[in-house]
Amino acid sequence: MRYTSIALALAALAAGAATAEASSLGRACTRAPESQWLSLDALKAKIEGQGYSVQKAKLKKGCGEIYARDPKGARTELFLDPPSGEIIARE
Repeated sequence: MRYTSIALALAALAAGAATAEASSLGRACTRAPESQWLSLDALKAKIEGQGYSVQKAKLKKGCGEIYARDPKGARTELFLDPPSGEIIARE
């Protein structure tokens, strides 16, 4: 009984770790110094110019992370290169 509980707890932790990794890019989008990055407002404006509706935006671990709705209204998470505003990945 005790081993079953431990196994279930470990499985739950592994599933949580996989979900956390899947919701983040897990690597930096740029190695450029922050002095070369666009402001968060400039990144948001660039994405909105492409038809996205920005819900939330932040700079984290060398990436711009934008939570938005795409032009069709679907939720998406965008990872941006801070110096250029280029979309590196979507989730």
